[in-house]
Amino acid sequence: MTAHQMDAGSPLLSVSDLKIRIAMDAGTLAAVDGVDFEIRKGKTIGLVGESGCGKSLTSRAIIAINPKECETTGSILFQPASELSTQPVDLLRMDPTGRQIRAIRGKRISMIFQEPMTAFSPMYSIGNQIMEAILTHRTKNKREAKRIALEMLRKVGISDEEKRFEQFPHEFSGGMRQRAMIAMSLSCNPELLIADEPTTALDVTIQAQVLELMKELQKELGMAILLVTHDLGIIAEMCDEVAVMYLGKIVEQSTVKEIFNNPKHPYTKGLLHSMPKLGRKHERLESIEGTVPLALDMPPMCGFFDRCKDRMPGICDKQAVPVTRVSPDHTVRCFLYNDKGEEDRRVQADSAGQSIDQAF
Repeated sequence: MTAHQMDAGSPLLSVSDLKIRIAMDAGTLAAVDGVDFEIRKGKTIGLVGESGCGKSLTSRAIIAINPKECETTGSILFQPASELSTQPVDLLRMDPTGRQIRAIRGKRISMIFQEPMTAFSPMYSIGNQIMEAILTHRTKNKREAKRIALEMLRKVGISDEEKRFEQFPHEFSGGMRQRAMIAMSLSCNPELLIADEPTTALDVTIQAQVLELMKELQKELGMAILLVTHDLGIIAEMCDEVAVMYLGKIVEQSTVKEIFNNPKHPYTKGLLHSMPKLGRKHERLESIEGTVPLALDMPPMCGFFDRCKDRMPGICDKQAVPVTRVSPDHTVRCFLYNDKGEEDRRVQADSAGQSIDQAF
């Protein structure tokens, strides 16, 4: 095996035990609570879950742009190019405003934000803002930076790029702003692209075009993608692996094929059953009853307990749920697949049987 092949198999990014706590008047909010995942070069991993589950905070923690109120612990190991170091660097150990993280943020790790209208400054032209990233990370030559910016605008499908270069964000449609945001994110050829709900505000036609564009550019540049979304249809189309988040934790993780064909966690099953399917127009869509609880000073228990149809009182609500590996590439955080849960269920069943015998 060559050195290049060995490098291709190692994780580009490894997130371990990531926790984000926010102090509030009513207590401490566990916004992200022990998240673990890896991203490999050239692969796409999807982070899926309901609004408020911690997806965006997790993705923003990677490039250290969360608000200062967020107390972040754990490790985020990034494998940089050889000119920086031969060893992974821990992004969480870096000063969020220091030179080291700024050399990575925007160049090696780039991000498409959820709403490009607020991500772009209204005070500067689109071209000026794309050029700023290029001048910071690729070249100090303004003529060369403009050439690269125009090339990127053409690459993302914006016609008459010379004219559009001089226009301001409010002169672009929603789909064009999203394309311009992609152009700016990819202008420095990043090794990892974080896409936070990149198609939420777009109509279906433009959404399909943007996703196809991302796949083409990924193939051309060989970059990895972390795709943050609540849309399982996009996950199925774009991703190699998927991590399902609920209440700040990853409750299930595997390949896309495995998750869609063999879901384990009751929450994952609920998400999949709530999706419309072709040819089943007369079937009612299932819904997940209840609402996501607020993660304020929560006791050690399953956060999905109150909404789960398979909940086991006395087990799921009394202890933290460990991660169980149900196959080599499939993990789930649920007592239904855990030896401890199986043992507790047997004890409960035996106790219930003894109580019935004593009653008679």
